[in-house]
Amino acid sequence: MSDTDTQVLAPGPEITDLNRPYWQGLKEGRHQFQCCKVCGYRWLPARSECPNCLADDWSWQTASGRARLVSWVVYRIAYHPSFAQRLPYTVAVVELEEGPRMFSNIVGVDAASLRIGMPLRLVIEDEGGTAVARFTPA
Repeated sequence: MSDTDTQVLAPGPEITDLNRPYWQGLKEGRHQFQCCKVCGYRWLPARSECPNCLADDWSWQTASGRARLVSWVVYRIAYHPSFAQRLPYTVAVVELEEGPRMFSNIVGVDAASLRIGMPLRLVIEDEGGTAVARFTPA
């Protein structure tokens, strides 16, 4: 195998006790977010207290898989070698139907057809052995 045949893997997530349910849920086909039992606020990524009221009483909830496009950028330069074969690729802010916003990739569509507010649906893809949440037009 030559150096040009070597696949460079993207850095994986740092899985901790706090975010493990999120990553395990994706592996099992569920997309989850945290919900505060005190004020009802919902969020991603995982954190130990509610970003709204700072309560530490929360639970994991399963998302519907529906979302809308808030904003995006198209990368045409690979800032990590693992992304070179993906160019161009789209990184977006999506808002889940349940409220949390997250960064993700938009797949399966030409970026020129993207529109703010566009309905999206979840696609769970394998990335080097890790299940990741990505979105495609609904």
